[in-house]
Amino acid sequence: MKLQVRIWVCYMNKVIKCFNRKEKGIVVLSLFLTALVFVLVACGGSVDPASLKGGETRQTLAPQYFTGSTAKAYVAAREIPEVLDSLHCYCECKKHHGHKSLLTCFVTTHGRNCSICIDEAVMANKLHKKGYDVVAIRKAVDKAFKKYAR
Repeated sequence: MKLQVRIWVCYMNKVIKCFNRKEKGIVVLSLFLTALVFVLVACGGSVDPASLKGGETRQTLAPQYFTGSTAKAYVAAREIPEVLDSLHCYCECKKHHGHKSLLTCFVTTHGRNCSICIDEAVMANKLHKKGYDVVAIRKAVDKAFKKYAR
């Protein structure tokens, strides 16, 4: 591999010597941009949903103890815990209460009093029922709720 790189560098040095100063700048810039595109393509692969997990393992509270949209949010936590565990909670309970993810809000009673948590969970459940995957749900929730980030 090193030999191939060395041969390529020697070849490129010979090629570059054939150009005047302005052309050399264009060639070097083109090579740099090409290399940058390759790096960005290599780094911009798909997100592994497992890497998004917050790590909450406790059981959520039962939805029947709640009413209205709060009950819907607790239903979402029961139905799609793996999705809610992959979402950031924009009420910032991670900072203030040590929560691991949005799912933690529904393991405790925190979710019953927080409209941000409730709205995020209900939105995530609707998107999940439409067939969105975890990564797409996270992007949609982040876009909708980032205005609440403190």
